[in-house]
Amino acid sequence: MKVIPPWLAMMLLVACVLTGCQSPKAISSPGNNAVQFTRNNCYSLLHQLLDEQKDVSLLRFIKPEHTDLRKLMKRVATISGTGAALLAKFAKDDPSIRLDDIRLPLGEVATRDVMTSAKEKELLGETGGTFELTLLLAQTEALSYAWHLAKVAAENELQPERARALAGISADMKELYHEVFMLLVLQTKSSLTNSIRIHTAPPPTNSAPINRMLMIDASSMPVAAGKATLIIGALQRVDGVYSGEYAPNLFRLEPGER
Repeated sequence: MKVIPPWLAMMLLVACVLTGCQSPKAISSPGNNAVQFTRNNCYSLLHQLLDEQKDVSLLRFIKPEHTDLRKLMKRVATISGTGAALLAKFAKDDPSIRLDDIRLPLGEVATRDVMTSAKEKELLGETGGTFELTLLLAQTEALSYAWHLAKVAAENELQPERARALAGISADMKELYHEVFMLLVLQTKSSLTNSIRIHTAPPPTNSAPINRMLMIDASSMPVAAGKATLIIGALQRVDGVYSGEYAPNLFRLEPGER
């Protein structure tokens, strides 16, 4: 019997955390109780996602991260773990709640498997700023999904106390989503600014008039599943420093686009 090395086991775990590598199994069509089916389906998908997200802070053992990102991922892991434990308690107390009722079309299951394989290779091969941007983008997708799953589960939960708890999970996921998104914007802006500094030659120190205007073309860089651009307006030289307005933007690319 072969033993998996600890470092390989940890890398596989991290890949699961970032990509949701556990593909749901296709199950037969629901019965007549549409509300209970929808509730159980949302419970199952949400529990699976939160259970994976609770391990996202383990990334610190493999990939170096900035302090702000590390703290935020720890919060994501802690809140997700609490939510997963709460759903498990609901299922234990009420046998009608199922956490294995994950029903997806076979085509969706196959597509998730393909996407997971591609994402694993991409994440494990990245370092530094590119890895951090990829992680943040993956987290915006996961947290948005959890936010809306919990919302739908709450709307289909007939027990008021559980419905309020699910609404609370939805609110927590929404707040984390916005925090991750803002950090993603800041990281993208920083990466684009550094790229411009690297690729723009410094102006001669002995030939720049005091009132010189500097124009810089829009800059862009690829990020996971999208592209980030930085548009800079006219820069005015004041006291030896160029200043002006800029606007960072994130664009999500569809499969096949460049």
